[in-house]
Amino acid sequence: MPLLNHDAEHDPNKILPIDYDWAREYYRDGVANNWVPEEIPMQEDITQWNGDDLTDSERQLVEWNLGFFSTAESLTANNIVLAIYEYVTAPECRQYLLRQAYEEAIHTDTFIYCCDSLGFEPEYLYGMYDRIPSIREKDQFVVDLTRNIDDPEFRLEDTEDVRDLLRDLVGFYVVMEGVFFYAGFAMMLALKRRNRMVGIGQQFEYIMRDESLHVGFGVDLINQIRKEHPEAWTDEFGAEVRDLIETAVDLEATYAREACPEDVLGMGPEQFVEYVEHVADRRLGQLDLDESYGTDNPFPWMSEAVDLNKEKNFFETQVTEYQSGGSLEW
Repeated sequence: MPLLNHDAEHDPNKILPIDYDWAREYYRDGVANNWVPEEIPMQEDITQWNGDDLTDSERQLVEWNLGFFSTAESLTANNIVLAIYEYVTAPECRQYLLRQAYEEAIHTDTFIYCCDSLGFEPEYLYGMYDRIPSIREKDQFVVDLTRNIDDPEFRLEDTEDVRDLLRDLVGFYVVMEGVFFYAGFAMMLALKRRNRMVGIGQQFEYIMRDESLHVGFGVDLINQIRKEHPEAWTDEFGAEVRDLIETAVDLEATYAREACPEDVLGMGPEQFVEYVEHVADRRLGQLDLDESYGTDNPFPWMSEAVDLNKEKNFFETQVTEYQSGGSLEW
């Protein structure tokens, strides 16, 4: 059982021979997708933001999504370096975790870039967590899932400990990055489709590509632990995971309805709720759990920006465009 740190025979300093080829592939795909926010021009966004192009509701949507993601990316990065890295000691997995931590730093830098470009007061943007209950409740829900392995006394010694680690991985990879991020992605890309805040929309496209890799790695990591520790993933624990994902959908639905009033984008907030349900069913399937919602994808145009059904193929076929400059070509 070499993946976790309670196997004394596994040396985290010896990456060869590689035991987990899938982790190495995620690292290579991440390197191929390298980008920085300053590559993307923001002048048109600045003109729209300072002019009369946007409605009050569209401004709220932009502010809320920047506010949520600015704190959520930091939460994710902290969890990687302060919790997951310590307990997942397979060196090829650690190599990808370091790559992901770098990408989270890029995402954090993206929101600094957006904040500076649009002239936000930092306390205003980063204070969304304190002012907007639906943002705070999403973040707090994920933080609560990690209380056990955040304990400095936590050790991977028995089945219940492995289950606690799995719960943390589900919380950050499946709930935070795999569910909570996707309504915000859809909202910002819907704005971009209407030629609103195109620079920010393009940055969200880049972030979404990174996050799709993160989710894929997290799901594969969870399933590898399940394979090596089948006693940890019982039917009861699977039911608990389903409950966590369904609770996450409820929280994201509340956020979607509040962040996207009826008059935004020519589409109602219920469509964003349907999209979250569709995403959640996808995540349940990746964990070998039955769907909870059976909801069709209300946004087929999302296939232009890493549709859920094309996640892996997308990275395999588009990396040359991604590496060639600061503009995505579809």
